[in-house]
Amino acid sequence: MATRNYDLHAHTTASDGSMSPTQLVEHAQRCGVDVLAVTDHDTTQGIDEAQRAAAGLGVEIVPGIELSVTWDTQTIHILGLYIDPHTTSLQLGLEELQKFRHWRAEEIARRLDKAGIAGAYDGALHFSNGKIISRTHFARFLVERGYARDLRQVFTRYLVNHKPGYVPGKWASLSQALGWIQDAGGLAVVAHPARYRFTATRLQRLVNEFRELGGVALEVVSGSHSEQDAAHFAKMTQTMHLYASRGSDYHGPEQSYADPRRLALLPANCTPIWHSDLWQVCVEHVTTQVS
Repeated sequence: MATRNYDLHAHTTASDGSMSPTQLVEHAQRCGVDVLAVTDHDTTQGIDEAQRAAAGLGVEIVPGIELSVTWDTQTIHILGLYIDPHTTSLQLGLEELQKFRHWRAEEIARRLDKAGIAGAYDGALHFSNGKIISRTHFARFLVERGYARDLRQVFTRYLVNHKPGYVPGKWASLSQALGWIQDAGGLAVVAHPARYRFTATRLQRLVNEFRELGGVALEVVSGSHSEQDAAHFAKMTQTMHLYASRGSDYHGPEQSYADPRRLALLPANCTPIWHSDLWQVCVEHVTTQVS
């Protein structure tokens, strides 16, 4: 049996991606992806369209979510894979996160206006197509206006700590996020752990707490991880008895470095989450629902 190509982290226009769910699925199919997780930030609105688009393309859709979490005063992201998007507790939690996102967008715009950049809220709203407004939408506006050459430079200059448009997150707790994912029948994964720039001790504390709360995997291969990052987190999955996940974190063609075509394979010394009994239970549950 041929090895399947898994991309378990991707975004659509339902959150801060620049491709519609249909466009994302079509792009994934062209990239040779067999199994694609749609994991928009704090919303499940893109999943149904993605599943409809995938039906005739031979791409299997994993319904997912990327939850915003405040842990030890810092924002981190937790993926939920194979969730039931209609779960009440999950949707109530997402409502609260979306309320904060709306307030944060207004506050970012106020702070940018104070720094001499007018019209940021309307500009970000335009890029969001009236949906969830994220920092990425502000970044696209700022690039369009010539304040930076690309999205990465925008974040460095304007949207991180100690910069004009930075607003600290007040997101879900780690226990809340994992509770919602578990209520929805999903599997919890720490997204792109290298991006948090934690000390070894702090990262160990996060992973310990995550595992104790029922988390099952680390995203070992990510569009933003280096080969050295992947090797490090593959080893950590071994020592912490966790599974390994793989996802591009693709947001659209402007993010070419994270294109699914360029996604590395998982290192040989870790166990893919899709080889776990937990994953097979999720697959069988979804198959039973469909049939």
